[in-house]
Amino acid sequence: MVGEASDGLEAVHKSEELQPDLIVLDIGLPTLNGIEAARRIGKLSSRSKILFLSQESSIDVVREALSSGALGYLVKTQAGSELLPAVDAVLQGREFHSSGFSDNHFSRVTDTQASDSPPHRDGSIVRA
Repeated sequence: MVGEASDGLEAVHKSEELQPDLIVLDIGLPTLNGIEAARRIGKLSSRSKILFLSQESSIDVVREALSSGALGYLVKTQAGSELLPAVDAVLQGREFHSSGFSDNHFSRVTDTQASDSPPHRDGSIVRA
């Protein structure tokens, strides 16, 4: 892990500065929520892949999170068994959704995060 942020705005700034391979965001961040932070990060750190890790399990919120440019969405109650597969999938440019969500719940609005560019050599991660 190369960085940690206490709110969404700090996550945006650290992501721009550090350009990590993977950014793990929560939806309910103070100052700037995770979805808006993901939108901004996508513009400033386009190579970084985003995985949401949140307690929120509403399909509408998950859809909005994925449409912000994130490749993955993991519900915290599933993190014990699904975090490593989620990280692996997202780093490889594949979408990941917590079990309980079927793939037909989601359709990609944008695919800015799933580029064919190789990951950073250091496997860096920022968590907010």
